[in-house]
Amino acid sequence: MSFWKDKKVLLTGGSGFLGSHIVENLVNKRGVLRSQISIPSSKDYDLRVWSNCEKVVKNVDIVIHLAARVGGIGFNQKYPGTLFYDNILMGVQIIEAARLEGVPKFVEVGTVCAYPKFTPIPFKEDDLWNGYPEETNAPYGIAKKALLVMAQAYRQQYGMNIIYLLPVNLYGPGDNFDLESSHVIPAFIRKFTEAIRKDQKEVNVWGTGNASREFLYVEDAAEGIISATEKYDKPAPVNLGAGKEITIKELVTLVGKISGFQGQIIWDVSKPDGQPRRCLDVSRAKKEFGFEAKTDLVVGLQSTIKWYNNNY
Repeated sequence: MSFWKDKKVLLTGGSGFLGSHIVENLVNKRGVLRSQISIPSSKDYDLRVWSNCEKVVKNVDIVIHLAARVGGIGFNQKYPGTLFYDNILMGVQIIEAARLEGVPKFVEVGTVCAYPKFTPIPFKEDDLWNGYPEETNAPYGIAKKALLVMAQAYRQQYGMNIIYLLPVNLYGPGDNFDLESSHVIPAFIRKFTEAIRKDQKEVNVWGTGNASREFLYVEDAAEGIISATEKYDKPAPVNLGAGKEITIKELVTLVGKISGFQGQIIWDVSKPDGQPRRCLDVSRAKKEFGFEAKTDLVVGLQSTIKWYNNNY
């Protein structure tokens, strides 16, 4: 708690899914006052505009940069240019503004989408540059990976205390359940619960189900980011994940079972699977700042489904 005493924290994207859980952790577990946390709204402070970046970093001790334009496979296919431009511009400008302001600590939150398409399992941070990302999310992944280059360059030239984290797919209460832009777990939850409510006997799912993914419960992700902010100060990127993978087919079965759906699952194999496999080596996070994921996938899914049913 002494680390956060009297510190002003800028949390871009702080009103979003991950950001809201970071705020909750800071307030309830670290004793940070809400008055210490600045959360600029995208409506009032579009971070693609340089002058807004200059304003939000004034008198700040820590920046945690979460603000991003994100979505699932369909969203990435539909808006690749937007995803590249918005993410790289927001990141480049907020880092530069923080440097000019002399902000003591900057935390850049990247993405697992930065990894090459055929990265050996488990993904090690040193494999990050050994190939091109999976095509459907490459513009987003490369935009975020460019910010790692910037972070390391700014540390080298300016001595800027900036770290870079690579979280895997997140899920949990408060997730985005919009089918146009949601990721895989919230999309499945919405499809199954709506099918039950409408008494539908079938649910359509993209791909073959053979691809694998790793999922990190959002409260665990928040703890990992905060722990890294407190304890980590090196140029090397760090994975944040659970270190376990599950195939999409297994995941669909699990979400359907927990949701109570008993109908048929129809696989639309004309749609892409995305990256073939995804599972992180999480040993660096444990070694450097003692982070380990605590939430079992079944428990996390039960919590997320319960939240969805109570709020939608």
